[in-house]
Amino acid sequence: MKIVVVNGSPRRTKNTATLLEKAIEGAREKGAEIERINLYEHDFNGCKSCFSCKLAGLGNNRICVIKDDAKPLLEKCLQADALLFGTPIYYDNITGVMRSFLERLWYPIDSNKFTEDRKPIRYIDRTIPVGFIYTMNCPEDWRENLYGYLFRSMQNRMTDFFGHYEAVYSCDTYQFDDYSKYYSNMFNAEKKAEHREKQLPIDLENAYQLGKNLATFGK
Repeated sequence: MKIVVVNGSPRRTKNTATLLEKAIEGAREKGAEIERINLYEHDFNGCKSCFSCKLAGLGNNRICVIKDDAKPLLEKCLQADALLFGTPIYYDNITGVMRSFLERLWYPIDSNKFTEDRKPIRYIDRTIPVGFIYTMNCPEDWRENLYGYLFRSMQNRMTDFFGHYEAVYSCDTYQFDDYSKYYSNMFNAEKKAEHREKQLPIDLENAYQLGKNLATFGK
């Protein structure tokens, strides 16, 4: 199985990337081949609403026609056996670069058609299991109130378009290596450190299991 891993964080060694690496470890343990994509290394924009992917007669397995850095990355995603995404939450949403990438990935396979019982018809001829890792500064007991709609919306779209979705949520993450260097009095550095020591191993184990689940999906 080949899994494409898409990092929507600007950092390659911090919270999101660390959890993605643990998921990769779990997937590799089950024999998966991994290809990484770091979105901040590429130059592209979101959907331009040109509707080229909606033209009649194109059949299934459609892809965005815009020729920029995203196009080969989108091709890799649609050829993969499974997908794993990771993003921090910035201002109540996934990062802008991740949102732009998902617009380009989603819209060509969204047929804008429904079955008689109102289930979406997609332009894709197979299930591609999707895993998603989210990291955020809010405490766990705030997550639903702050971001519940976002996470439910993501689950619905990923399930509709790709057939399977599961996620890991890492809350109250450690933001700075040294809190004394930054003006950020909304956070208590000592409590953050205590939480990280207790919770990070749990989050890492959840990410590890997510990777194993993707690598063995359908087996």
